[in-house]
Amino acid sequence: MYEYIQGTLAEVNPAYAIVETGNIGYFINISLHTFSNISGKKEVKLLIHQIVRDDARLFFGFADKHEREIFRMLISVSGIGANTARMMLSTLSPTELSKAIMEADVNLLKSIKGIGVKSAQRVVVDLKDKVGTSGDASEIFKEESNTLKEESLSALVMLGFSKASVQKVLEKILREEGDITVEELVKEALKRL
Repeated sequence: MYEYIQGTLAEVNPAYAIVETGNIGYFINISLHTFSNISGKKEVKLLIHQIVRDDARLFFGFADKHEREIFRMLISVSGIGANTARMMLSTLSPTELSKAIMEADVNLLKSIKGIGVKSAQRVVVDLKDKVGTSGDASEIFKEESNTLKEESLSALVMLGFSKASVQKVLEKILREEGDITVEELVKEALKRL
């Protein structure tokens, strides 16, 4: 399995990029999100997800780890293939997609071309718990709010609330409120739990 490809951007359009490295040009499928991140660059480094089929070896490239992680989660859902996942990441940014899944926003998900009501519901059911614990939470929360979140989580769990429900409430409050203290965060969470 390949981790990334780094080289000269020989060609790029909203659906694919050709990256030349070692005198070989690699055809890499990309989303609009990645396209906007690499457009205008001469040298690029794309994180790779490789799919091997009987008739093809496909590369999907991503500008950052968060997008690749969301892509991998999406293709783990029954009925969501690599091209559908790429379409989802072209329609919504990885952060918007994560938020839609965490908030169970089926209407937003079904507005994506190729996603019906049942597929949207399946994505929410299968990924809601996984997306909230995605390894790249640092993109969603600032480092100082992680400490803030951990302290608040600890206090609320000690008060007898379940860790999973507290985490969801805290994440929602932190997205809504920019500057907040531990005390204010705990008080707001108590109102919502």
